[in-house]
Amino acid sequence: MSFVIPLKRLRETPNLVAFHHPQPSYPTHILLLPKSRLGSLMDISGADTNFLTDLFQAVQSIVAELNLQQAGYRLICNGGPFQEIPHLHFHLISGDLDG
Repeated sequence: MSFVIPLKRLRETPNLVAFHHPQPSYPTHILLLPKSRLGSLMDISGADTNFLTDLFQAVQSIVAELNLQQAGYRLICNGGPFQEIPHLHFHLISGDLDG
């Protein structure tokens, strides 16, 4: 999956790729995706512990790097009809839509 994403990667591990959203909805809007084929959060199993470890380590390091703890941040995973793309992904967002 990572070879398909021609964007500047913020983080990349054997299990995950993270990059700025190409059409951000927030001042800080980062996508984090597993490299394995996982359709949604409901597809995660015990075999995906390496991805989950990488996910939380990536979020922690990006939050620290971008100094988001002071401003506040959210980690979002949409599912069901709220999930627009049929590949598991997380949104790390910060900042107000209004400014």
